Amino acid sequence: MTALAQPFLRRAALCAVLPCMLIACGKQDSGAASTAASSTTATSPAKIYVVGTDAAYAPFESQNEKGEIVGFDIDVVKAAAAKAGLEVKFVNTPWEGIFNALKQGDRDLLVSSITITDERKQSMDFSDPYFDAHQLIAVKADSKIARFEDLKSLKVGVQNGTTGDETITRLQGKNSQDIKRFESTPLALKELETGGIDAVVADNGVVVNYVKNNASNKFKTVNDPAFAPEHYGIAVKKGNAELLAKLNQGLAAIKADGTYDRIYATYLGTPEVAPSAPAPAASK
Repeated sequence: MTALAQPFLRRAALCAVLPCMLIACGKQDSGAASTAASSTTATSPAKIYVVGTDAAYAPFESQNEKGEIVGFDIDVVKAAAAKAGLEVKFVNTPWEGIFNALKQGDRDLLVSSITITDERKQSMDFSDPYFDAHQLIAVKADSKIARFEDLKSLKVGVQNGTTGDETITRLQGKNSQDIKRFESTPLALKELETGGIDAVVADNGVVVNYVKNNASNKFKTVNDPAFAPEHYGIAVKKGNAELLAKLNQGLAAIKADGTYDRIYATYLGTPEVAPSAPAPAASK
């Protein structure tokens, strides 16, 4: 081989090797890209569950001076969600449209002092109960009203679409002109203050809280054993068994470790003793 031919052969060999090197590099880059994509997928942000609540129902849910949604229900869901590994965000949602927002998927769950009823269970699913409630009557201190039956021919304020509304409707009839419906229980209680109505029927926790914090109004509460016990639950879209199971897991955990009792004491004090049921009527 001549001296002139040697450099030419070396260059030819080098050119033959270069494509192989480029192909190898190309395969390595593809693998790196695939690994990066997998890493991105693995670290994608967790789902944030949107919680609908009508923040006009202190001490269960309301807005503070900063506009933040606070209350017993809010703290219960936050604590239960943390135990279940869920991230939640609360959105103020008017009561009139709150169930439709859940049905349409605009909200993932609802917590808003929602009483579990057979009618509601037809269109949504509920968590295990997290609060025991009953209806309570608010009247002025000098009122002669002593029991639920006394409201039969009086003007009574209720929050529209609540169990208080259903209770007084059964007493007075669905066509009664004496039932005054309001967007919120505090608005009904304001109307009682001005004398526009004779009484308000609403959930005990809300009524007690309002009377305690508005002592100048000189209201009193009237309990009646005829009021059936009620239970609040967290509502989810019908059929969402996975989310429901996680919420129940979280609720059980905060009840077991004392977190629930601490939240209860913060907002509601000592648990109320439920009124005893009336004795059964003697048969004729």
